[in-house]
Amino acid sequence: MGLPGLRRLDHVGFTVPDLDQAHDFLVDVLGCEYLYTLGPFRDDGDWMTTHLAVHPRAEMVNRWYRCGEQAVFEVFAYATPDQRDAIPRNSDVGGHHVALYVEDLDAAIDHLVRAGVEVFAGPTASRGPAEGNRWIYFLAPWGMQFELVSYPAGKKWDREQEESRRD
Repeated sequence: MGLPGLRRLDHVGFTVPDLDQAHDFLVDVLGCEYLYTLGPFRDDGDWMTTHLAVHPRAEMVNRWYRCGEQAVFEVFAYATPDQRDAIPRNSDVGGHHVALYVEDLDAAIDHLVRAGVEVFAGPTASRGPAEGNRWIYFLAPWGMQFELVSYPAGKKWDREQEESRRD
């Protein structure tokens, strides 16, 4: 039995070193819509530790963005005495990336390159159940990994599932 009442992903939160830099990247390069800002928040007690598992003297501001039709990003900036600035790789525990679906992968890659974004090798065509998908990774200015994915004709697994439902 899973989580009662689970309906969908609500938002993805991540921490950046510079909110203005992140804003420029998310709005001007990716095309996200800025929604609002909350904070700054700080507390003289232990609220930050008991609610967010961060240093009790942490100060935090966050901004909210809508990216495309569904994704919402909650972007944090913290000032805290014990903050680490090592960005995890995908292979590190806690490693992560944010994947964005685009209709035209090649046009999106060209856009990122023209904007001066570091784009990794590729694009790569998936095999097996994900056949039909093409993808490529790129870096935000603060080093966080993002991915572009595109499968306008669907993935092999999706097509096979659709066919089996019709039978």
